[in-house]
Amino acid sequence: MTFYDELETRSADERAAWQARELTAALARARTAPALARSLHAIDPDALVTADMLASLPVLRKSELSEAQKKSPPFGGFTTRHAHEFENIFQSPGPIYEPGRRGNDWWRLGRFLFAAGVGAGDIVQNCFGYHLTPAGMMFESAARAVDAAVLPAGTGQTELQVRAAVDIGTTVYAGTPDYLKIILDKADEMAESLALTRAVVSGGALFPSLRQSYADRRIATTQCYATADLGLIAYESPAMEGMIVDEGVIVEIVRPGTGDPVPEGEVGEVVVTTFNPDYPLVRFATGDLSAVLPGTSPCGRTNMRIKGWMGRADQTTKIKGMFVRPEQVAALVSRHPEVNRARVVADRSGEMDLMTVQLETDIQDAARYEATVLDTLKLRGRIELVAPGSLPNDGKVIEDRRSYD
Repeated sequence: MTFYDELETRSADERAAWQARELTAALARARTAPALARSLHAIDPDALVTADMLASLPVLRKSELSEAQKKSPPFGGFTTRHAHEFENIFQSPGPIYEPGRRGNDWWRLGRFLFAAGVGAGDIVQNCFGYHLTPAGMMFESAARAVDAAVLPAGTGQTELQVRAAVDIGTTVYAGTPDYLKIILDKADEMAESLALTRAVVSGGALFPSLRQSYADRRIATTQCYATADLGLIAYESPAMEGMIVDEGVIVEIVRPGTGDPVPEGEVGEVVVTTFNPDYPLVRFATGDLSAVLPGTSPCGRTNMRIKGWMGRADQTTKIKGMFVRPEQVAALVSRHPEVNRARVVADRSGEMDLMTVQLETDIQDAARYEATVLDTLKLRGRIELVAPGSLPNDGKVIEDRRSYD
């Protein structure tokens, strides 16, 4: 068994001591970011800060980051560099702006690709988007870190994707879990055989049935948990027992709506502190639910493991690899005075995500709302017009009907 570096096999005591040193240095750097300086004033700058001491600091939520960015664009005062000092600036739905850098595998996803068996000799068909959002560059950087070549494919133009995969001989797919099925189905339709042997996926749930369908085609599929703000948080190894926490972050599982850590094994919200010197987010609440797995991975990596994604702590839901947030649904309703309420429903059909937008209105023309749905939610979906007063009075504006068993 080979490992990405010696950090992956440290003892618990070695890792705790290293984290204390890194955390102390990270907090010192974080104080140079105006927004973080205010929240970190209670920590003694000369003290060695342990991971356990993090629980005394406030949790930073995405909504707070968004509000800060409106007041102090583009990054809300949470970076230690000026905007022009970053090679890239990205925009995610919300909108939320994220910085990016091109050197030294800035988002740290190389560790995930290495664990998945990707390296020199591989050609990665990168089907993450390169437009506005950072996922494409995140996996581009990761492939460079493990000496793999990249076809920067993005999404869409499926027939051309198949043609390129055949002509170039791509061996690895990178993208959302369900988009690979579209490529494979198109290849079948074109009577073409692909050389793909691995898939590294993120940005959506990898359902067991979908993973098995790829395995039936002899494509080994592993997933990682990463965000635009934090980079790599956790990743699967060939052991396939939970997700191993990345060495560049500290992960806490807290009671949703609070910053209080829960006992090991209890489901709670994932809160992450990153050691990134340019963007040192401290106790950043992801809104995702997970739980700590006891023990260490059979693969030999010794860091803490989590069960993976277990749902959302709030109503924000990822559909087709994109987050849909309650504030976006509110914006949709505000654009049409004749709409009383709206509900976005996420479902599955044939291993694909589906989105239905239910609108309470007396209007009978669903096409009237297509452009607004795309503009506010950034996704196309089926529009269902329902009678005023017919949607449940339960406070939900986003309902996820998908099964994760």
